Amino acid sequence: MTGWRLLLTRPAEESAALASELAAAGIFSSSLPLLEIQPLGLTDEQRELIIHLDRYCAVIVVSKPAARLGLELVKQYWPHAPAQKWFSVGAATAQILTDYGLDVSYPQCGDDSEALLALPVFTRAIECAEPRVLIMRGVGGREMLADRLRGLGAEVDYLELYRRALPSYPAQELPERVRVERLNGLVVSSGQGFEHLRHLSGLAWPRLARLPLFVPSPRVAEIARSAGAKNVVDCRGASATALLAALREHPVPAF
Repeated sequence: MTGWRLLLTRPAEESAALASELAAAGIFSSSLPLLEIQPLGLTDEQRELIIHLDRYCAVIVVSKPAARLGLELVKQYWPHAPAQKWFSVGAATAQILTDYGLDVSYPQCGDDSEALLALPVFTRAIECAEPRVLIMRGVGGREMLADRLRGLGAEVDYLELYRRALPSYPAQELPERVRVERLNGLVVSSGQGFEHLRHLSGLAWPRLARLPLFVPSPRVAEIARSAGAKNVVDCRGASATALLAALREHPVPAF
């Protein structure tokens, strides 16, 4: 696997952690964060959601930033968190919640909403009279999870804690980074991350679209293929473990 030279595009802190794990496996990486996490101020309506956290039979946290920011609020308003079930769509997010002492479940296979909905423990959590679910996330996330929950008879509230923005880079920063550092693979962690990658590629996109593109889910894979990506690898998860497994199974490109 040491022939891989990857462009990492996650937020800076996450890219640094991933780069460290890749380096331990002998893989070179270069970080160009394409998502910047911008925390939001708490509105009065959102404050009410936290104050009445105990009315939810389940709390879903969709990302690591949502976990960190959400726990800051829980600490402010709840000396001891309510004893409801907490869920995440990935192991890394679950670990942040578990370290705080919460009862957390997450899919062992697949870091996405579909895998979460298939969990028997999740089904049991919402099998109650008048189920109510809180989703902690960033602004503008997918609606599929809430729509499915409402279809099952649950009331759903959102606690949107941050927005994702594209950091400012010179016009040719991304394609020049790939060229100068001889990168032969691209890694994105979300659909929005891919859209930012495509935008910053500019006129170089037809060339970059031929590189292996490692994505975390079938949904992001479809977005990438629809935009012209020729060699999309679905890692079936956003963790370093999932990426490393995909790298082992995928041949290093000859170009």
